Amino acid sequence: MENKVPENFADRLINAIDEKHNPSVVGLDPRIEHIPEHLKSKHCRDDREAVADAFIAFNKAIIDAVYDIVPAVKPQLAFYEQYGHCGIRAFEETISYARSKGLIVIADAKRNDIGSTAEAYSAAYLGEVRNSSGSMIRSFDVDALTLNAYLGWDGVKPFVQACKEYNKGIFILAKTSNPSSGDLQDKKIDDKTVYEEMSHLIGQWGDGSEGKRGYRSIGAVVGATFPEQAKQIRNILPNSIFLVPGYGAQGAIAADIVACFNPDGYGAIINSSRGIIFAYMDDQNKNSRQFDTTARSAAIRMKEDISRALAFFSL
Repeated sequence: MENKVPENFADRLINAIDEKHNPSVVGLDPRIEHIPEHLKSKHCRDDREAVADAFIAFNKAIIDAVYDIVPAVKPQLAFYEQYGHCGIRAFEETISYARSKGLIVIADAKRNDIGSTAEAYSAAYLGEVRNSSGSMIRSFDVDALTLNAYLGWDGVKPFVQACKEYNKGIFILAKTSNPSSGDLQDKKIDDKTVYEEMSHLIGQWGDGSEGKRGYRSIGAVVGATFPEQAKQIRNILPNSIFLVPGYGAQGAIAADIVACFNPDGYGAIINSSRGIIFAYMDDQNKNSRQFDTTARSAAIRMKEDISRALAFFSL
């Protein structure tokens, strides 16, 4: 029997968005100080293993609460790496559990380097590595990865190749959501800003990665906090999918994210992390034992908020 070739990443993502009628992503960024006490109290060890166990229990509960609402989750690797190998175990188990629930997993690791180092990063997240017996195996095996392209094509090439070979995706930083992003990204090179120049490069690098739905597997990270700049980047990258941070806790509202979409209603996926997973902390009752149901309610509100904004601006 022939092995079925996986769909192009952009096609898989758009199909998942269609299935859930929702272009939003839940960021899985656990912080031990915000993990409900009843999850931590199950573990008597005051060490990194106990933190990892609490993260896994928390993430699984969040995934159970939202997997039928959202198409994707985005664990931010830094929150796991800070606990060493124990945190990486939590990261791996989170990926595995999310995929078992049919979710697309985007690793927010912002990796970049050159040569064999870039190849190693690409193999770890998107491709395959060789084991001691010479066989090829998967490591993290996420669906997509965020990338910092400051080193240029040398640092991007292995990831682009992996996207084509393994039907994975990457999201390259173009215009980020943080307040100081303009320190470099808004500087001008001749008549273009750095973020415009980067967007043109992303367009060149993504050429040929289009799926059947017309979108590319090589996408861009574009912050919702800068809607005018997002509009410019959308004009430069009409066939690229944007991963959009900044909604919710960082201050952007649904109206701000509209510029990231195309007239067909596709082209962007909107992330919210703290506003979903720690929604119980903003709830008047502050019932930490209901953190998962509160997260579910927040995810539904976000879905409805985005849907209303897109419907309004398409009139």
